Amino acid sequence: MPEFGRFLEEFEVGATYKHWPGKTITEADDHLFCLLTMNHHPLHLDAHYAETQTEFGRNVVVGNLVYSLALGMSVADVSGKAIANLEVETLKHEHPTFHGDTIYAESEVLAVTPSKSKSDRGVVYVETRAFNQRGERVCSFRRKVLVPRRPESQRRSE
Repeated sequence: MPEFGRFLEEFEVGATYKHWPGKTITEADDHLFCLLTMNHHPLHLDAHYAETQTEFGRNVVVGNLVYSLALGMSVADVSGKAIANLEVETLKHEHPTFHGDTIYAESEVLAVTPSKSKSDRGVVYVETRAFNQRGERVCSFRRKVLVPRRPESQRRSE
């Protein structure tokens, strides 16, 4: 069976993983997410309101859906072997996303820190960035993930 995720030793500071595939956000995706999370703001759900009362003139996809997609896209490359997601910081929504936009994401490894208290794990610090089909950065966030080290029997001499 193919491996899913990475061990601590497989992360390298400066490496960038381009996550695949992208996801085109439909109106149904956005409305379902809003309703599931009880975000009933008319900017996201009411086309007439968005057209007549907002600067965009159309519905804007709820930001947490865009964040959730980028996070989900990164799992196979970043947190597929995670013991725990420790922290999310600096979440930024940088441009609006609209129905029909396609989201792509990438993650850059900022730091890799072996645990001082447990030799079988460590923390990977990454920044994930989401872009639309026009190349505009729509969302970014940094997070810390606790991942296992390669099993002792599989490690090379260090």
